[in-house]
Amino acid sequence: MSLGRFPVVLPAEVEDTVRTVFGVAGERWIEELPEVVAGLARRWGLREFSAPFAGGTHAYVAAAWRADGTAAVLKVPMVDEENLAEATALHAYDGDGAVRLLDFDRASGALLLEWARPGTELLTQPGFPSLEGHPENAEKVALACALYRRLRRPATTVPEGYPPLPAATDLVTGLRKRLDDTNPQLAELISAPLRELVEHWCTELATPDGPLLIVNRDTHLGNILAAEREPWLLIDPKPCLGEAAFDAGFLVMIQVQSTPTRDHATTVTAATATALAVDPTRARAWALLRTVEEIAWAIEDDDPAMLALHTAVAYALADLPFA
Repeated sequence: MSLGRFPVVLPAEVEDTVRTVFGVAGERWIEELPEVVAGLARRWGLREFSAPFAGGTHAYVAAAWRADGTAAVLKVPMVDEENLAEATALHAYDGDGAVRLLDFDRASGALLLEWARPGTELLTQPGFPSLEGHPENAEKVALACALYRRLRRPATTVPEGYPPLPAATDLVTGLRKRLDDTNPQLAELISAPLRELVEHWCTELATPDGPLLIVNRDTHLGNILAAEREPWLLIDPKPCLGEAAFDAGFLVMIQVQSTPTRDHATTVTAATATALAVDPTRARAWALLRTVEEIAWAIEDDDPAMLALHTAVAYALADLPFA
């Protein structure tokens, strides 16, 4: 694949994920990508593309230079339900704690972004289990919480052509459906007390506590980069509209992964909830629901390692014995 004399190449891990997860639609996206990038380059006056950035899962991301000599980042995502409203959130942030959105292409979902340089991650992620729960990373988690707290805000008017922000409670609806469906493996892993607790919190969290704010479902520290304009900027938000405690769900879950015990779950929940200024009980509940969602995905993906990890985390968060 090429764009003039500049190659349009997907990192191998991105290409593999797109083909595996998105099937026929992913194949079509890969096939059309060179033409899409070429069209965006003409439209936005981009030249001298860098090699694509590594570390992503389902987007082509590369630096380019604009006609005025300034640098930018072109991101062409394989659009899914999680990243659908990324441009909408970045428009609302307007560069306040996040990379600035320079332009947006509604047809492809492509974003032209400020380049966060040097781009060092607040915490480099090895995948699951994550590193946020290690004691030596506690200060970095607190820094991230301060940034996520700053990013929370009421939704502004969505510009014409931008996707609406999904509701955080959609996650609750989806989890309820998974629990209602007949799935012998899920039923075997989730004990009666755990199922009762999950169903209780599905009911409680379906009604937001407080005003609806722009919150994030992917609050790991690898999405916070060192930059020149500010010390740290958020990239790659997975935004939705929900209560403030929703921000804690993913962040608490990945901290518990390092030591999936009840005591560790209590410790990191308390610290994270304090740093985010949210109710620790609801923060822990969101973490539990996010973890059960991961269990369902691990079953669907036939991933025994992730299934074992997230099952242990779920019981730790639920404060229930796990055999």
